[in-house]
Amino acid sequence: MIDSLFLSATNHLLAQSGWARSRLQPHAGKRARLDLSPVSIDFSIASDGHFAACSSDEAPDVSLQLPLSESPRALNGGIEALMSQVRISGNAELADALGFVFRHLRWDLEEDLSRVVGDIAAHRLVGTGIVFGKAQQRIAASLSGNAVEYLTEEQAVLVSKPMISAFDDDIRAFRDAVARLEKRIDRLRR
Repeated sequence: MIDSLFLSATNHLLAQSGWARSRLQPHAGKRARLDLSPVSIDFSIASDGHFAACSSDEAPDVSLQLPLSESPRALNGGIEALMSQVRISGNAELADALGFVFRHLRWDLEEDLSRVVGDIAAHRLVGTGIVFGKAQQRIAASLSGNAVEYLTEEQAVLVSKPMISAFDDDIRAFRDAVARLEKRIDRLRR
């Protein structure tokens, strides 16, 4: 089920991106495995550059391993942060082509939406969604900034960077004072 979902979604994106299919066409017939820890998805590359189901018992030409625990990185650092965690083994040219396609493949939501509601409505809906998304990001940044300020300044649960550097300076001064005191005690003993 996951295999067919992955293949249909990826093929939909590939159908919208001729550049990606042309990048994959030289690798037609080669097999790949996407290993997401508990789930493995085997696929091959068709002659038209789309992905096809592959259930061969033979080893794949390339294997892309991504621990499922690393997927939250996509939320923080985007696809580049996620792709930096992928372990690749096998055919380097196919791995490079797949990596490039996965990094740059994007969903054209406006194109798909225009088939349902029309071009103008789709353009406006996507524009409104982008504005709404940016507003949500600003609100989240503002809330997190306010929470950090409250926890550092009002409640003093967290320590701010200036407080850490002041504490560090105090410790250095205390260490130097203890060293001077030890020297005085040594002189008095003699």
